[in-house]
Amino acid sequence: MNIKRFFGDRAFYRSVLAIALPIMIQNAVSTFVNLLDNLMVGSLNTEAMSGVSIVNQFVFVFNISIFGAIAGAGIFASQFFGRGDYDGMKYAFRAKLIFSTLISVIGIGVFIALGDTLIASFLHSGTEGDLELTAALAKEYLTYIIIGLFPFAISISYASTLREAGETVVPMISSLTAVLTNCVLNAILIFGLLGAPAMGVAGAAIATTVSRFVELFILVIWSHSHAERCPFIKGLYSSLHIPATLMKQLIIKSAPLLINEIFWSIGITVKNQCYSTRGLDVVAALSIVSTIVNFLTVAYMAVGTSVGIVVGAKLGAGQIEEAKDTDRKMITLSFIIGLCITALQIAIAPIFPMAYNTTDSVRSLTSELLVISALALPFNSVSLAAYFTLRSGGNAVAAMLYDSMYTWVVILPVLFVFTYLTSMNIIYLFIVASIVESLKALLGLLMLKNGKWAKQIVIKREG
Repeated sequence: MNIKRFFGDRAFYRSVLAIALPIMIQNAVSTFVNLLDNLMVGSLNTEAMSGVSIVNQFVFVFNISIFGAIAGAGIFASQFFGRGDYDGMKYAFRAKLIFSTLISVIGIGVFIALGDTLIASFLHSGTEGDLELTAALAKEYLTYIIIGLFPFAISISYASTLREAGETVVPMISSLTAVLTNCVLNAILIFGLLGAPAMGVAGAAIATTVSRFVELFILVIWSHSHAERCPFIKGLYSSLHIPATLMKQLIIKSAPLLINEIFWSIGITVKNQCYSTRGLDVVAALSIVSTIVNFLTVAYMAVGTSVGIVVGAKLGAGQIEEAKDTDRKMITLSFIIGLCITALQIAIAPIFPMAYNTTDSVRSLTSELLVISALALPFNSVSLAAYFTLRSGGNAVAAMLYDSMYTWVVILPVLFVFTYLTSMNIIYLFIVASIVESLKALLGLLMLKNGKWAKQIVIKREG
């Protein structure tokens, strides 16, 4: 085996970083503010942190559903850009706006109608902690957070299309501004600074919602005032027209990806619900763990996202072999980044939980879970890159089978058995789930080995 095939030269890494770095910075700042949010809310009490964490499980499903709804159109947008078809990009953008609006209406309706029931599913009698207080704080947080769901959905449609057109800096700036707004308002509204009332978890939700509108405002104003750099923006709202043949293809490609993201995100929520049966301490610990993991993994997440953009553009231009070569090197890069993050996360595992105003048992549990999750990160990075590779060539069904089906057919059944048929300690339960999830990387590499995923999408449209 020629090991050099897995590594690029300086020019290669510069080109990858040109796409990945702005995404990385944007995600890093966003997750850093989420980290600050978590610390601020965590400074109130364990119940506040747990209540916010529970609601964010459902918001996570909504957010991922939006990504899934626009993913199919994103595949087309990348390939349209690769061949210089800006009318095609405009149609794909319209489809994103329509799909994200529909998901927003459905999601907000579900939260209003079933919010109490969803929150209650994470609260189990017989476990330690004030369950009534946790439920009340969760409901208060949900009341305000749903207002920001629609602007978030439209922002994602704008930001993703700009990235697919090579404009990665503007989404980064809009995100930086939004998270700075969120951070400042969090401090003011949660703790009652500068004469404002101390609103606790409600203040955190309001701050997040305001930041969503700020981000959307920046993206919309810049895009429509720079039509020379965004030719696809011209006439975007002149009608809702999308050529019928193209719309059919968009739906065919989008449906499996939407289904995948919905089922995958629900699967993650169900997994956390299984963990929650071991007590409110576990809910609090997992909230801290997910926050720090999300922050540390922005590097390989950005590279994974870049796979879809870079490889998709090459496939759209008909550069099949170059796309395969680029993908192989980017997956290797993802794995190496995962290894580096593993070392860093293990190093901070004993220290980071000390920043929270919670019990010693929650801090100790958090440290142990951080170490366990760290060991799985290199494999998770490969899984993510494999998923975006399958998507880049338009193989939406294979991507769905690989991602959500693995969660529901392999991970969750194993977890259900050990959760409900044994009294296994949360540490061992977490280890079992992490091992099973890590095996997904091997499956991903096997699916990519024959190279059949690398295809230029044949796009037909009228008008």
